[in-house]
Amino acid sequence: MSGNHYKGHEVSCCIKYFIFGFNILFWLLGMALVGIGLWAWSEKGVLSNISSITDLGGLDPVWLFMVVGGVMFILGFAGCIGALRENTFLLKFFSVFLGIIFFLELTTGVLAFVFKDWIKDQLNLFINNNIRAYRDDIDLQNLIDFTQEYWECCGAFGADDWNLNIYFNCTDGNPSREKCGVPFSCCTKDPAEDVINTQCGYDIRAKPVRNQKDYINVKGCVPQFEKWLQDNLTLVAGIFIGVALLQIFGICLAQNLVSDIEAVRASW
Repeated sequence: MSGNHYKGHEVSCCIKYFIFGFNILFWLLGMALVGIGLWAWSEKGVLSNISSITDLGGLDPVWLFMVVGGVMFILGFAGCIGALRENTFLLKFFSVFLGIIFFLELTTGVLAFVFKDWIKDQLNLFINNNIRAYRDDIDLQNLIDFTQEYWECCGAFGADDWNLNIYFNCTDGNPSREKCGVPFSCCTKDPAEDVINTQCGYDIRAKPVRNQKDYINVKGCVPQFEKWLQDNLTLVAGIFIGVALLQIFGICLAQNLVSDIEAVRASW
């Protein structure tokens, strides 16, 4: 009788080990991202001077590795150990944490659609703050250069945004050789050049505006980003829907496993 009763309530091995296997990958990837972030901070001397973390006026790209890696590590740990040890607390934590992330993503998407102009203003402010700090952090510098090269843009809304940077502004008192110039990532690419000319942006903004387009990309990164979104709307929407479905699937599996575990314990 007791054997028949037990057979009616069993923990699904498929769900249990699927959650375990999926989350151990997240756990390891999260540890790798955090490790890369710590290594980058170590190379820049941040770990020996923690207060310097807040000194940068713009975004330190290492924060992306630390935050994303930290979230993945916590989620992976809770899901992996929770499934392996059949720990309902960790599985419920995994479900709730994943649900909060899903809710925040959904809220952000709705707000971004409703308040498009405000988002554009904030993006402009964000880019300009990072332009000011361009020479302060090598990782930020590389991120800005990659962005400007990828979207073939310069500044937030145009090359003159580089007046915000103390090295590139056109003021008479600026002693920098880069005065009235732009970073090399603003320059139009010559397919015949094998070596990047890092001085191609020198004195460019001292030329008449109509002549600048012969040497640099004059479009701003905000409108170029908007154009990229419009051109790749299907891809972006597909990625967001795929991530959302994956999160919902993970929550459902975890809750199903919790129900199985509680049913088995209730039958003891």
